[in-house]
Amino acid sequence: MSQSVVDVCEVEPGIVQITMQDRVHKNTFSEELVCGLIQAYETIHANPNYKVAVVTGYDSYFSSGGTREGLLSIYEGREKFTDVNIYSLPLNCRIPVIAAMQGHGIGGGFVLGLYSDFVILSRESMYTANFMKYGFTPGMGATYMLPKKLGFSLAEEMLLSAGGYRGAELEKRGVPFRVLPRDEVLGQALELARQVAEKPRISLITLKDHLVKTIREELPFVIEQEIAMHETTFHQDEVKHRIMELFGK
Repeated sequence: MSQSVVDVCEVEPGIVQITMQDRVHKNTFSEELVCGLIQAYETIHANPNYKVAVVTGYDSYFSSGGTREGLLSIYEGREKFTDVNIYSLPLNCRIPVIAAMQGHGIGGGFVLGLYSDFVILSRESMYTANFMKYGFTPGMGATYMLPKKLGFSLAEEMLLSAGGYRGAELEKRGVPFRVLPRDEVLGQALELARQVAEKPRISLITLKDHLVKTIREELPFVIEQEIAMHETTFHQDEVKHRIMELFGK
């Protein structure tokens, strides 16, 4: 997979690193990135030696969420965000996943990181659940994962306001994640990965299964609710106008 926009590499025994590096599309959910992520997690699932995965981006981008074309396709009723499920890949990965979010996490890209078992943020980077910026209600399980990982009050603020928050601000707001200078994020993630990789693989898998069991069970019901909200909110003319005018700004 070395030529893919998603690179998979065993950086140390038992530690596998996924690097999202679609520089052309700035790590939005392009077809190349989506296919690359699915293949990456299939590769991890097939390897009995991996104990922990680290997922990261490139330069100042972790993941930028849906593409303009993808959002317009949902607006037109040709697609749903559930058609290709990449958002819960970290959750359903058998081994623990560490999100080294060294760069911006935007919309679905931020949510994607929150599905990991560990999250490390960058002080300089911007994190936003900006679905409502475009006038449609959140998807990808955001209405469940943000309150679960960040606490209800901050999550409600982020989801309703669609505002952007630097990692440094989120640190002050008391997010339960490590927040470090960008150039220290990946190193800290690898150090954490080493601590995890010291444990027996079967014990890691067993404990993760136990810890995320409730999330895995409750998430499908939340996704159904988000799809229903999309039927109400996504097909407004104003949404199309906002996507056309505001995307990437």
